[in-house]
Amino acid sequence: MQPAVPDLLRRHLLEAGTLADLFRRVAAVRGDAPAVRDDGATMSYRELDAASDRLAARLAAAGVGPGDLVGLLLERSAEIPVGILGVMKAGAAYVPLDPAYPGERLRYMVSDAGIRTLVGRPEQAAERGLAGVRALAPYADGADAATDAAATAEAGEAAGAGARPPARPLRGDEPAYVIYTSGSTGSPKGCVVTHRNVLELLRHALPLFEVGTEDRFTLFHSFSFDVSVWEFWASMASGATAVTVPLRAAQSPAAFLELLAEERVTVLGQVPSVFRALALAHEEAGRPGLALRYLVFAGESVDLDVVSTFLKAYPGTAPTAVNMYGPTETTVYATHRILTGADFDGAVRSPIGAGLPHLTLEVRGEGLEPLPDGEAGELLIAGPGVAVGYLGRPGLTAERFVTLDGPGGQHRYYRTGDLARRLPDGSFEYLGRNDQQVKLRGFRIELGEVEAALRTHDLVKDAAVTVVTTPAGAQFLVACVVPAHGAPAKPAALLRGHAVNVLPRYMVPDRYQVVDELPLTGSGKLDRRALQALAAPGRPARPAAG
Repeated sequence: MQPAVPDLLRRHLLEAGTLADLFRRVAAVRGDAPAVRDDGATMSYRELDAASDRLAARLAAAGVGPGDLVGLLLERSAEIPVGILGVMKAGAAYVPLDPAYPGERLRYMVSDAGIRTLVGRPEQAAERGLAGVRALAPYADGADAATDAAATAEAGEAAGAGARPPARPLRGDEPAYVIYTSGSTGSPKGCVVTHRNVLELLRHALPLFEVGTEDRFTLFHSFSFDVSVWEFWASMASGATAVTVPLRAAQSPAAFLELLAEERVTVLGQVPSVFRALALAHEEAGRPGLALRYLVFAGESVDLDVVSTFLKAYPGTAPTAVNMYGPTETTVYATHRILTGADFDGAVRSPIGAGLPHLTLEVRGEGLEPLPDGEAGELLIAGPGVAVGYLGRPGLTAERFVTLDGPGGQHRYYRTGDLARRLPDGSFEYLGRNDQQVKLRGFRIELGEVEAALRTHDLVKDAAVTVVTTPAGAQFLVACVVPAHGAPAKPAALLRGHAVNVLPRYMVPDRYQVVDELPLTGSGKLDRRALQALAAPGRPARPAAG
């Protein structure tokens, strides 16, 4: 049993008005304790506090302040926590700009968000065509935290005073970050989440876990995926240690397994499809001992059989497996369920649990009328976790965030587009999507956005995209393409090359099926069911190279 979060830290979480305020309070208590482990190096709470102060001061000197959106163009490392905290201490909100994204998508996000300043290496920003944007390296000399601190010290007391950012009085309802998600109109949309949204999540979800100052959380997910918000802030609010996972380890289950063992990670968040590969690597390695206490699943339907097999074969005391669900628009997580033998052997395929204490979850019909328990309908969520809306998209915000009569009066709900049903015990079963958005490997993908990107190629007359599942359970994004006149018989490699240049990797189709025409319904709409049959694994399709 790990030591519980000290009462002082619990009080700090309840009293903090912003995330920066929360971190400062924790850092004052945890000073020399390890805040971040990064590729074998340790950054203490005091060092992380000082490094982010220095960045915040530099951002303020560059004119950044409350109401601004600052891009973070950073690789997986301790630079991301420094960047997040630095931006927040300057009073601004951060926008993740994953360096792995194509330059065209990054340029769109920068333009759409009106970003004038980003934290990242100037040469990397220039390589991606982010012209007209000021780029500040995360540390003053562009090297690391230690030399940044040394440079400040050498500059004398005046510079030291200038290394502290000016006070930014915030109320907590200001944006903390804007994360871009796939958009049904063909362009990604930015979801605006406030400090209070995240604080409410931490206040109500953390007590469901017995975590403390000795725990170690992985920073596994891309910071463009909102699960990263929980990974970082749950560890900081607990006075625990966040362990960065470099890209090389994140992409190699065997290497990641070694990192988990070496760093003695106790809290691990995973997308079920990614965990499947990790569980296999663990088995192939002879099931080495790990320090895991919690396995937290989110992002897609949990693989109950994979989790059950892993836990049964786990050497020593098996970790507690928790399944959580939640869209970006309701701040990371909305439900919580500890998985037990009853779940592994039961008839419910995707048990996502009951709503978190600060949220109201309801299943409603096509007319947005409440449905009785057991009936399938759209899941709507209300409460202080519901985000502000979509950046610069008032029409879409009004469509997805609706005010309705509910328990105790009117509430602002987010329409998730997810199908669910309430079970007799008050928990929920996830049943899939009610629109053309899918979840693949934890990422939300609007099929329309992928299709729109493919249609911009001269070789494509029309295109439709679907997800197929093999008998073994593997899932692939398959593009059915009607070729334009003059297209080669096997255009997969060319189309993949085009998709890689305009879409994030997770949205690039795995396979390309050439068809004479797309299947249509009697009303002339795309027949999605027939499309799945057309793209089924049994049909000959050329896998994309690479």
